[in-house]
Amino acid sequence: MTALPPLPQKSKDNSKRRDGHNLLLRLKAHKQDVLRCLDLRVPGVAFTNNQAEQDIRMMKVKQKISGGFRTMGGAETFATIRFFYQLCVSKGINRLRLSQLL
Repeated sequence: MTALPPLPQKSKDNSKRRDGHNLLLRLKAHKQDVLRCLDLRVPGVAFTNNQAEQDIRMMKVKQKISGGFRTMGGAETFATIRFFYQLCVSKGINRLRLSQLL
């Protein structure tokens, strides 16, 4: 394995580091946060935030298509309906029968 050549430096006090080295320093600094999903004492911490991003996606698509919501009440109603819809998806309930549950 050969060593990489050093990066050109402007001055001694402001040395530039490679991307991999910056990542390593960041992972070291935030070790507890990075490994929190592996901690068995803290249940429910997901490895990724995909579910949160998927939950928010429909709201952002609706804003993009219609240019936003006309009233705060309309946004709250849309969010409530989406919440129940996502709850049915996560619990395995038939979404077409949602009105019968309410």
